[in-house]
Amino acid sequence: MSEDKPTETVETAPAEGNAIPNGKGHDPGEDITASAKSPAAEDSGKETVPNSTQNDSPPRTENSAVNLPESQEFLSEVEDKNTIRFTDFEGKTSFGMSVFNLGNAIMGSGILGLAFAMANTGVVLFLVLLTVVAGLSAYSIHLLLKCSGIVGIRAYEQLGQRAFGTPGKMAAGIAITLQNIGAMSSYLYIVKSEFPLVIQAFLNVDKPAGEWYMNGNYLVIIVSIAVILPLALMKQLGYLGYTSGFSLCCMVFFLVSVIYKKFNIPCPFVDFVFNGTASVLNITAIDPGVEENPACIPKMANLNSQTAYTIPILAFAFVCHPEVLPIYTELRNATKKKMQHVANISIAVMYIMYFLAALFGYLTFYGEVESELLHTYSRIDPYDNLILCVRVAVLTAVTLTVPIVLFPVRRALQQMLFPNKTFNWPRHIAIAVILLTLINLLVIFAPSILGIFGIIGATSAPCLIFIFPAVFYIRIVPKEEEPLSSWPKILAFIFAGIGFLFMIMSLSSIIIDWTSGSSTASSGH
Repeated sequence: MSEDKPTETVETAPAEGNAIPNGKGHDPGEDITASAKSPAAEDSGKETVPNSTQNDSPPRTENSAVNLPESQEFLSEVEDKNTIRFTDFEGKTSFGMSVFNLGNAIMGSGILGLAFAMANTGVVLFLVLLTVVAGLSAYSIHLLLKCSGIVGIRAYEQLGQRAFGTPGKMAAGIAITLQNIGAMSSYLYIVKSEFPLVIQAFLNVDKPAGEWYMNGNYLVIIVSIAVILPLALMKQLGYLGYTSGFSLCCMVFFLVSVIYKKFNIPCPFVDFVFNGTASVLNITAIDPGVEENPACIPKMANLNSQTAYTIPILAFAFVCHPEVLPIYTELRNATKKKMQHVANISIAVMYIMYFLAALFGYLTFYGEVESELLHTYSRIDPYDNLILCVRVAVLTAVTLTVPIVLFPVRRALQQMLFPNKTFNWPRHIAIAVILLTLINLLVIFAPSILGIFGIIGATSAPCLIFIFPAVFYIRIVPKEEEPLSSWPKILAFIFAGIGFLFMIMSLSSIIIDWTSGSSTASSGH
């Protein structure tokens, strides 16, 4: 990556969105159109660029920077032949669609484990931890956007290159690739394991006779080819806004169902009757209406042996950072402030959904809630039609999240392997097909390898959320603007330290989990 910079001012409000020509990220090869600018001029934030620099690229006025992408949005074939682009006619996605995409990237399947997390922390402590993590995630995105605005780059890997050269670029690219491949593998593993059970329950088949449509391996391949691949072949992330919106609607249905079930399941609840015998769960069978039952009293704060597992679940509940800069790149009339609003709204909506799902899931089952909430409902009635519909909704949401997570991986691979290449359909398609094939092979033939991705996730997620944004910020923001002793830099150092702390806690909980032979620790995303 050369040191060429965009010619517009960086921090002034009117020009902030045009800091990158055409609302696009600068990638290697694109910089041939950007004129040189000294760091001092770039970082002033108050002054416009010297006249000599402006003369190098006279068309780059504020108006032309805004109008140019508009002409390209609708007439994509009228391209500026002198500009090499990593992707074409970006900057089209509306604010709402961007919120849907980022919200879908955040959601994942972690919401299913939050009631279990609340049971092991208590309502108040859970709320405090969730609030802290949401705030940290918003601050992390602020750091990424600040770095992006200063150097005119909207690619995570290129921020790494600007901060630490090729090692930084490779570290960011590898972390994104491993983190998101692990996430996609876990999502498809949910499809493989849950989809056959849902079909089996709908058909009221107690013991499948080996029918192909109840074979998880066949089903995950069918879902990958019929649903995920076509969406993954979209040219831009913005086009997935509609499917992301539908995916979030599925999770809203899940949330409403959890709230509804709270008022329809008595406490203490009784397991489903098998072979004519019912078992009451470790509690005395008394009148469900008696509130004095200690098993039916919510705990405001709770510390036990499982609490250590829940902190990583919460820490990674808002993982969306690999998707932030691609969504920023495609945001219409993008400014740093506007993208921060997208992130804040997405995080706030997910924060509310997370807390309500955890609260009502916990208040339904209290201490008996399992690490996967829907399994607990199945203990009461495996053939409950509402819960079966919820399972379908969750499977749909998880499936529609895979293409969103695949985009940053493809972008990272292109940045690492083909940094100077323009958009190319065969390569675009080939990377998606190869990635989905690899993930399907892992899920079908080596599901045990998913445990390895737990270790990878515990390492890469803290890097992407906490450590990389902080160290990139420390390196990229000039010392003339913010000395190392300034509060923003000190906060960034503390933020990186929190990332290392979360990494140590996550790895420790996974190692303890493995050595104890239990399976209570689970990924937060």
